[in-house]
Parts: sequence; structure tokens; C-alpha cells
Amino acid sequence: MELKNRLLGGLLKANFLQSALPPVPAPYNRAIPASRHERKVPALAKKRMNAKEPRKPAKKLRILVIGAHPDDCEIKAGGVAALWSAKGHTVQLVSATNGATGHHAIGGVELVRRRTAEARAAARVLGCKSLILDLPNGEMEPSIAMRRVFLKLIREFQPDLILTHRPNDYHPDHRYTSQLVQDSAYIVTVPNNLPTVPALRYNPTIAYLSDGFQKPIPFQPDVAVGIDAVLDKKIDAIHRHTSQMYEWLPWNVQEEDKVPADEKGRRAWTYERRVKADAACAEANRELLKKLYGAKRGAQFQHAEAFELCEYGARPGPEQLRELFPFFD
Repeated sequence: MELKNRLLGGLLKANFLQSALPPVPAPYNRAIPASRHERKVPALAKKRMNAKEPRKPAKKLRILVIGAHPDDCEIKAGGVAALWSAKGHTVQLVSATNGATGHHAIGGVELVRRRTAEARAAARVLGCKSLILDLPNGEMEPSIAMRRVFLKLIREFQPDLILTHRPNDYHPDHRYTSQLVQDSAYIVTVPNNLPTVPALRYNPTIAYLSDGFQKPIPFQPDVAVGIDAVLDKKIDAIHRHTSQMYEWLPWNVQEEDKVPADEKGRRAWTYERRVKADAACAEANRELLKKLYGAKRGAQFQHAEAFELCEYGARPGPEQLRELFPFFD
């Protein structure tokens, strides 16, 4: 308990079930009013569904993108997030940690405030909402306390689709964020797990963000989305993460001397470095793009993002997949 309190130190105590429960990070540590225990199941979740089957999406989708750090969502799914938002769907970008250690010169509250502001600015560019959980970088762990945080987050947002990291990754925060999303799958439908927050009547579909790691198994995409139309918007969103793109990340790889001094030069520098990954994604998934968009249109995309379905969430069929990713017609 002493170790857990240290990891989650400085945060308010949880009041999810009983006062004896371990502390849980804000903003998911609020006491739940008694009246909420008796509230009706939300309209979006009234119809009982087999937890193995995805629910029929409402006319407007609810998409939850959960990255480990501020900027993860924009880098790996900024294009598709902008496409969903442009169609009027609700997209929430979540950082599971607050970014407090991601810098070489500043840290703590000062860095948290700065990175929170950057994440909000980036989300506005994409037309999305932004949420930063209050846990320092490098201290994510797949604990029961953190699982309750994720259960509450997912249940209250009621997503049709969740995007997150794969569980095999270089960064422990990425790995454990992925595990917590996976551990929440199915349990989000069990009322007696975290009974103060109404359980979902369906298991959301979960998909992994792309990566290049090969062991124990490489990324195997089920969906590829062409993002040429929103590529500039994605780069603009990433450009908002000044503390990362032009300070911490260049310093971390000993390239700080290559960062341009002016705003225009920096944006061009980010464009040149970041579009390479999206171009490589399009080429690597050319056949999948043709399958989804048709041969002619699929051959034209120069930039793409790809996603792999997680077996723990609901498994959509081809028609349902097109409803979740409504870009192929």
C-alpha cells in the first residue's frame, strides 16, 4: 500500500466502492452521488447484446483513443481522428499519464501544465476532445486501482471503438496502458465490478495502433485508412507539441542542434520527419487499401494509418467494420 500510495501520491483518495480501496488518480476519484446508483441505463446502452458482438453504432460514433502520453494519439491516429471529427463523430483523445517527466530541462507541475495545454491545442486542431489522466510518466502499472480508472473512463464515455497501443512495445507506459484497456474488456459489462458506475450492455470494439515491433508477433493490420486529405491537419496537431517535437525528443536522440529556430522552419521539419511513417504505412498496406477503397482509389493514397483488431473486444464483421470506419464508400 505504501508503494501504491507513492506511485499515485499527491492525488485525492478514491471513493469508488469503500474508503479502504487504494487511491485512484483524478479525475476518476470523485465520489459518486447516491442518486447515480439508481439512474437508468443510458439510452445508448439499453438494448442487451451479446458481449462478443459489437453493438450497432448510433448514427454518430463515439471513439476513444487512449495513448500512454500526450502526443501518442496524434502521432498514431491523428489522421483518422480528424476524419471522424469532420463527419461529426465524437472523438476523445486520452493520455493515460500527465507528461510530468518527458523533458530534460523542466518537469513536475510546470511540465504537466505545458503538456496539457499542448494536448488541448492539438485536439482542437483535429476537432477532438482532450483528457489527461494525472499519473506521472514512467509510473503506469497494470494494477487493480488503475483498472478501476479505465473501467470508469470507458463506461462513462460509452465508446463504440477504442484505439490503444499494442501490448508489446519499447515503453512500459505503452505496454501497461494497452494491458489496462485489454483487462477492462468484458469487465466493463460486469455490474458488480465497480458497481458505482453503470456497466455497459455491450463490449466495445478495440483496435491497436500501429508499430514496427516484431517480437513476439508483428503488427497485423485489419484496417488501413487513407489520410491524404487531412495530412496537413495531422502535422499541425503534432506541431502543437512544442515541448516534445522541438525540445525533448531531439535532445533524447542527440539531435537538438538540428531543430530550426523559426516557427515555419520547425513545422516544415516536423512535416518532413513525420510524413515518412505515414507514407511507409500506405505502401506497406497497399493491398489492404485497395480491398477497402477499391483498386483505383486504394492505389492513389500516399499516406495512411493502420489498425489491428484486438481479440478481447467485440469482433466486427466486414459491414460493422465499415460502420466503425465510415471512410471507404
